[in-house]
Amino acid sequence: MDLAFLSAGIGAGLVVIGAGFGIGKIASAAMDASGRNPEALGDIRTSMIIAAALIEGVALFGLVICILLAIKS
Repeated sequence: MDLAFLSAGIGAGLVVIGAGFGIGKIASAAMDASGRNPEALGDIRTSMIIAAALIEGVALFGLVICILLAIKS
């Protein structure tokens, strides 16, 4: 039972780290693109927000799975 809590904690940490790297990569690419083409800033921002929301959704799903594995009897 203790290993379930440990594995869920490690899994949750990996999910959060992965989501953080993904959103950081998106923000970096969006800032680079907006610096190269300032006229497209609105479209770039919209695409960035949609992609970040999708990453957050997957991260939330991963965290829910980790919690369910931790409380499984």
